[in-house]
Amino acid sequence: MIQVRKLNDTTYEVTIEDGATTTHTVTVDPDYAEKLTEGKVAVERLLSRSFDFLLERESNTSILRTFNLPVIGRYFPEYEREIREML
Repeated sequence: MIQVRKLNDTTYEVTIEDGATTTHTVTVDPDYAEKLTEGKVAVERLLSRSFDFLLERESNTSILRTFNLPVIGRYFPEYEREIREML
């Protein structure tokens, strides 16, 4: 289960319960969120689907505990294309 909680305008806490429970702090620049969602999807939904994307590739205990959302694309170049399709 993935839970997303907004901490402030650009920072979110994501908790994943999948065997072990992990907590991640993710920074999302509003311009980057707009680029990925075209303003049609809430940032919380973007993050939830982004963690679905990550969990298809690695365990929750392997995901960075603190990161900026564009970092996913550095590890997985297909991220931006696939997240648009997932949304």
